[in-house]
Amino acid sequence: MCSAKSKSLAFTGVLLGCLEMVLSANTAPDIPVIDQAYSKLSNSITVEWRAVPGATNYMLTAEDGDSFIETIVKNSPGTVTGLKPATLYRITVRSLNSGGKSQPSPFRKVKTVLAAPILSVRSPSCDSIAVSWKAVHTAAGFSVSLMRSDGLGRMLKQNTTNTSLIFTNLDPGTLYTIKAYAWNANGMPGDDFTYNQRTIPCAPVNISIEEDEPGHLLVSWSSVSLGHYYVVFVKSDDGLEVHCNTSYTQCHFQSDCGFTYFISVFAYNKAGQSPLGDVFNYTTAPCCPSDFRAAFLSSDTVRLSWAAVRGADLYETRAAGGGGEVQCRDTAPACTLSALRCSTAYSITVRSFSEARGSNTSCAPRHLATAPCSPEIKNISKEGISVISVQWQPNNEEATYIVTARGEAGLWHCTSTRNSCTLMDLPCGSAFSISAIARSPAGQSLPSYSIPLETAPCCPNDLTLAQVTQSVTNISWSVGKGAQTYVTALESPKGEAKCHTLQTYCLLGCITCGTNYTVSLRAISETGLTSRCTYQGYSSSACCPSGVKLYRLSNNGIRVFWRASDETKNYKADLHGSKGNFSCTPSSGLSHCDITKIPCGDVYTVVVVPVTDKGPKLTFCPKKIYSVTCSGSSVGMVISRGKSNIKHI
Repeated sequence: MCSAKSKSLAFTGVLLGCLEMVLSANTAPDIPVIDQAYSKLSNSITVEWRAVPGATNYMLTAEDGDSFIETIVKNSPGTVTGLKPATLYRITVRSLNSGGKSQPSPFRKVKTVLAAPILSVRSPSCDSIAVSWKAVHTAAGFSVSLMRSDGLGRMLKQNTTNTSLIFTNLDPGTLYTIKAYAWNANGMPGDDFTYNQRTIPCAPVNISIEEDEPGHLLVSWSSVSLGHYYVVFVKSDDGLEVHCNTSYTQCHFQSDCGFTYFISVFAYNKAGQSPLGDVFNYTTAPCCPSDFRAAFLSSDTVRLSWAAVRGADLYETRAAGGGGEVQCRDTAPACTLSALRCSTAYSITVRSFSEARGSNTSCAPRHLATAPCSPEIKNISKEGISVISVQWQPNNEEATYIVTARGEAGLWHCTSTRNSCTLMDLPCGSAFSISAIARSPAGQSLPSYSIPLETAPCCPNDLTLAQVTQSVTNISWSVGKGAQTYVTALESPKGEAKCHTLQTYCLLGCITCGTNYTVSLRAISETGLTSRCTYQGYSSSACCPSGVKLYRLSNNGIRVFWRASDETKNYKADLHGSKGNFSCTPSSGLSHCDITKIPCGDVYTVVVVPVTDKGPKLTFCPKKIYSVTCSGSSVGMVISRGKSNIKHI
């Protein structure tokens, strides 16, 4: 721009130049001409034109009939942005300077390219990538390419008119770059869309499951290429699920007996989870039975029962001891073990069994001792009338032995930890069955074989002696329980009288009058057992006097005369007649007594007997019959009438 001082310059060329410049600065530039316009992106059109002298900027205008967008650029080429994809625009260019802007250039019609398809990418398996997108307006087709991001391998490219496709046979766990664009009916490609996707890892293989110890499951697998970490899911058949997240190739889990576990292992990387591989199931061993109850049915048979346990289809019971083994198998939670040996310690193991897992071998044994064996009675001996000693063969150190005498009279017992005991106060005349049992903390034995026992007969409680005649005594007694026969005896220095009878009485002859006897009785059972019974001594009565005679006295009396067998004895004379009964007793030492005023003309029975301090009057002394007449002198005639013999005195 020229200053005012330049007008004074004389030089014409300079003046003309300045004038040209002033005119140029105040005038709009020329109209530019578009050489070409094109769209490479769906939101922009690029325009190329020839430069216009004096233009300092250029204005690009894009019109689609509904709207227009203006963009000022410095020079060619220039790009109008913010456009709509696949839209036809009228493109013009104006040149600008301080003097204004030119008229728009002749327009060019340009259509923006198609928008890029928006990809949705996933890896459905470890060797594939699935690509999908929404339809693009006016698109005739789509081109999708895939290549490893590390540049290895070849590019895979697919053209399609669909809106999805899958690339297969890829490397698992590998990052791939996916590019896609749409083209129009003229084959013009649209925008690119780039997406990076990693294939998921493959499902772990070589999965193994083991119970390294009861209650612990170990799940292991082979390492998966490009797997960053692993998740193991374990679900039990009761619905409870747990999982383990690890970068290693094994996991430990707590487990319970009798459960079935369903196990799956997944590998993970940035692309996500591996596909579901094989689902494994593992059944733990059934639980060991508990809550045992043992009931001895006999010394060789025991019934075991327990609570049913989870997972068990069958139970196996083994009893080992005494050099042998007994076993049973049953579906019920109970077992009866028979044919066991008595007085033996057994180790009993109850194992649960399932078809899926087999037997649980970790069940601990339990120890059980059978009841003692039956004792064997070796000897029974009588220590006294009511005392019996029983001996047996002991067979168990912990046992207490109980001997029982059983009979109609009741039960009697004795107890010992050794090999014998004594039964006391057994009743006489009774039959018993003797048996023994052994009792220990393990139970009670069966009874031994019984041995019969009979106690000696009872002695009669009452024994009575009655002298029948001077030489004969009647002995009677009460029944002695258990006795069949009896032997009675009267013994004195002068001799012995004895009888053996089935009855409860006996007549003993050859008794000496006026003698002290020892009285004994033996009660004998049917089998020959004998009880010797002694009683209070017995004294036979004094001897009857002899030579009894009657003499008539002058005062109507009678004198009874006899010969005494013992002058120390007192006697009594009795006369019995139809006109009265009369008696007399002499003073001690005399052998006669007088009866005064006895009626004559009567027949009298006369007996003289010894007088005893106690007991009844003797009745066995001989009696004589005399007739006392009233005629004759004062000393009358007494006629003896005993046994048709008549004697005159």
